[in-house]
Amino acid sequence: MSDNQSSVDQERRMIQAAQSQGRFAAIKTYTRLSGPGWLQSAITLGGGSLSSSLYLGILAGFGMMWLQPFAMVLGILMLGCISYVTLSTGERPFQAINRHINPVLGWAWAISALAANMVWSLPQFSLATGVVQQNLAPGWFGEGQYQVLICVVILILTVGITWSYGSGSRGVRIYETILKLMVAMIIISFLGVVLKLAVSDSGVAWGELFAGFIPDLSRINSPAPGFVPMLEAIPEAARTYWEGLIVNQQRDVMISAAATAVGINMTFLLGYSLLARGWDRNFRGLAVFDLSTGMFVPFVVATSCVVIAAASQFHLKPAAGFLGEQDAAGELIVPSAKISQAFQSQIKKRNEKLAADGSGEVEVTEAEKKLIATLVKRDVNELALSLEPFTGSGFAHWIFGLGVVGMALSTITILMLISGFVICEMFGLPRSGWPFRLGCLAACTGVIGPFVWKDDATAWLAVPTSVFGMSLLPIAYISFFLLFNQKSLLKEHMPVGRSRWIWNGLLFVAALVATGASLYAINQKAGFWGWVGVGGLLLAALIGHLLKPRVSTGGGEGNRPG
Repeated sequence: MSDNQSSVDQERRMIQAAQSQGRFAAIKTYTRLSGPGWLQSAITLGGGSLSSSLYLGILAGFGMMWLQPFAMVLGILMLGCISYVTLSTGERPFQAINRHINPVLGWAWAISALAANMVWSLPQFSLATGVVQQNLAPGWFGEGQYQVLICVVILILTVGITWSYGSGSRGVRIYETILKLMVAMIIISFLGVVLKLAVSDSGVAWGELFAGFIPDLSRINSPAPGFVPMLEAIPEAARTYWEGLIVNQQRDVMISAAATAVGINMTFLLGYSLLARGWDRNFRGLAVFDLSTGMFVPFVVATSCVVIAAASQFHLKPAAGFLGEQDAAGELIVPSAKISQAFQSQIKKRNEKLAADGSGEVEVTEAEKKLIATLVKRDVNELALSLEPFTGSGFAHWIFGLGVVGMALSTITILMLISGFVICEMFGLPRSGWPFRLGCLAACTGVIGPFVWKDDATAWLAVPTSVFGMSLLPIAYISFFLLFNQKSLLKEHMPVGRSRWIWNGLLFVAALVATGASLYAINQKAGFWGWVGVGGLLLAALIGHLLKPRVSTGGGEGNRPG
């Protein structure tokens, strides 16, 4: 018997013994044995979550505190479905979808997960590099060769950590321990930021904050209420443009926040991380606990803290340096080159749009300059700088910088890990050794991120890449919704009765929300060719369904998820 199998058998006996002793003993044992949920947490608490939270706070204040927890609940429902199917059957999800649902959906899911990894890795490298240069070591590293050096160090570090996963059971434990420490550092860092804000003179508007956890969909079609007075002060010829810009940015950030809560690559990770540990149906209760604690709690705490910090310091507040502001010494504040460039770019786009609409040349008023300075995309350096009055310069940069680096590095390693799983699965290779290690390198594409997007805020890059990720998400949600109802796969573990109705109702809502957001993103960002792609996928799926061999359903009585 291998060491890994012996460890799994021991864990199974621990679970069974704890369950016989009561709920508290079971929770204690579940806490000790948790792992895959922390892997999901490590990728969730990445650059996408940071950026989405940052810009949610900037654009809507506390008004969308509800969005990320809501998206996470829907995501955990779907991940719970994936864990139930995987642990009940022991079958690899990619093969299960191909055999029991549709091979087109299976391949589309795998290829989309790999594509999402390669795209999502771009902002992670940009964010980590930007934090090192702006927050942790601004006097040591500049542009050019220093940026290359930072990227090389990040690449070596993340590849080394990820490859430890392929070294057997001990490697898995080391890997998950490192990620737990990273997630803990993230939470502690951002909790510290909010605590500093709470005890400052300006404080936090707690009433508005808690009201923000009540779902409100009005931001889909209208600017946040605080922008209304600013918009009313702008001439009508330009007002419509700015209203549309604000609403579009709000929608993008909302989609980004939902996509980074649970992405399509995470749906690929969970099943294989469970199988890699040797878990089976005896571990279904542990899997649910693992997702609910190791994933949900760190995510909600960390992202809420980022939203609070951003809303308190940036919402409706113009970036300093554009309206003649002075520092404590009476000197005019000069904004950074990147923010100045973003400010001028907004004016240029505004002028081009008004000219195209036939409004002609309309002078940019002071009211518009104030709005532009409010909307200009802030970067991680600005968020850290805003904390200096409460924490001191060094502490502000280090506590924020370490948290952000932890987010970026943990996400890069998980993206590499998923890429290794995907490549090995698609080509029928063993999920260990050099095939797995070389497959992990597919996510190294992110190393070009800092050199491709130089002009915009490093934090903002995660928003458009996350919108791309959302466009792919329904492939996974629909596939596993159908898989959850396949008698040929689940056999005696097929849910029945009220349990099946409840689970299917919740999973349907999750799939419906993901599909609606995806179709909006495709329509807005890809237009006609996006719909051509959707039509092509549906046609291919129909052909795949017609050509798929029938699979026997087998016998057995139903069972409830547990």
